[in-house]
Amino acid sequence: MTDHINVSIAQQTLTLVKDGKAIHTYSVSTAKNGAGELNGSGKTPRGRHIIRAKIGGDRPQNAVFIGRRFTGEVYSPELAKTFPNRDWILSRILWLSGTEVGKNRLGHVDSMRRYIYIHGTPDSEPMGEPLSHGCIRMRNEDVMSLFELVPVGCSVDIQE
Repeated sequence: MTDHINVSIAQQTLTLVKDGKAIHTYSVSTAKNGAGELNGSGKTPRGRHIIRAKIGGDRPQNAVFIGRRFTGEVYSPELAKTFPNRDWILSRILWLSGTEVGKNRLGHVDSMRRYIYIHGTPDSEPMGEPLSHGCIRMRNEDVMSLFELVPVGCSVDIQE
């Protein structure tokens, strides 16, 4: 059986399943605006996805990404004060692609074109509360661990 990730929006958890057994459950933060697939909604898309790309494997913990590119910066409280309005994408990116045409793939509901990721966020941000702009935020140590455990192509099921 292949690896699989289950994300529960209601419980604000991400569970890694290997060989049919839950081996890790992480606290996460999904969208402040709730669940939904429409481009520009700021909502976390539901349904079946795959990890289309893994980004940042050679970067340090708290590496800062903008447009999926490492900025050369490493997050710190001082950097946060300099850029108070950034939506911080840190450490690792698992870029999701929907697999359900018309629900989360293609057109105005395409998760990949919406740049929906599983990614790290500042440790000062709470987990277990929906506060993201649509992505699935994780603690930096957790996303780095998950990054090493899952392959590109791993399925991700996001449910309310």
